[in-house]
Amino acid sequence: MGKVNSIIQTNFEFPNQKSVYHGKVRDVYRLNDDKIILVASDRISAFDVVSSQGVPYKGQVLNQIAAHQLEATKDIVPNWIDAVPDPNATVGIEAEGFRVEVIVRGYLAGSAWRAYRNGAREICGNSLPDGMRENQAFSEPIITPTTKAEQGHDQDITPAEIIEQGLASSEEWEQISKYAKAVFARGQGLAAQRGLILVDTKYEFGKTKDDKIILIDEIHTPDSSRYFYKDRYQERFDKGEKQKQLSKEFVREWLIDQGFSGQTSDFPIMPDEFIKQISQRYIELYELVTGDKFVPADYDNVEDRIFNNVKAVL
Repeated sequence: MGKVNSIIQTNFEFPNQKSVYHGKVRDVYRLNDDKIILVASDRISAFDVVSSQGVPYKGQVLNQIAAHQLEATKDIVPNWIDAVPDPNATVGIEAEGFRVEVIVRGYLAGSAWRAYRNGAREICGNSLPDGMRENQAFSEPIITPTTKAEQGHDQDITPAEIIEQGLASSEEWEQISKYAKAVFARGQGLAAQRGLILVDTKYEFGKTKDDKIILIDEIHTPDSSRYFYKDRYQERFDKGEKQKQLSKEFVREWLIDQGFSGQTSDFPIMPDEFIKQISQRYIELYELVTGDKFVPADYDNVEDRIFNNVKAVL
């Protein structure tokens, strides 16, 4: 893969556009007729800080994996997608998002492991037994929700606090939890067919104008999920070795090695070779998760391409 430009920022003016919001990775365009356009950029974030550098094809990978996985789970829970007119863009229905990120964990890994290692035995209302090891499977998946912060770090929250704070009613949280566990089970099954383990993931839910709860945003992508390779998982676990994984965790580990964990606003500059490795990992995960060969989108006149493809379905 030679040097490729990245989509760092978009500033479109779509027909009937009423607002635009630039998130950590996605640019969200809202239209007057309750439609929403999500454009997946090549930005990368970690520890809630966004790098000034982009990762080629990252946005395409995220957009296309999300579309693939939402299509594969729409019989379980309705979702927001209407059309995917461009490799980097999806058009769908607008919903008011619950201000909670629903994190489902099948294994003790990542931030949950770091908390456990530091002595935590209760995470978001889930009691964990003593004696667990890193990357050990839970007897059944647990949900560890976090608040969805406007700025700064998301905070762990319990289901009781979600209801007390009015972030969701008890009935809504019960439905969301059922949906999340069912979609995670489907995701684990799909991953297993491809030689992967879906370790943990983040879901976001919203409510439409007719009060229907739907799945929004992305699912089962390397930005929202952690995957292990299935074939040597048990052997590595038994030996206490690190798991080979396809997720953004290796970027976080590289940043930690640079002394960065989000406490300052300056994201370290990533060498070109490391950016290339990140891009290749994203592409590898796309091909593993979907079973399809990755076809890189044309970056020549990329803004015109996205605008024209989206406009054609509006």
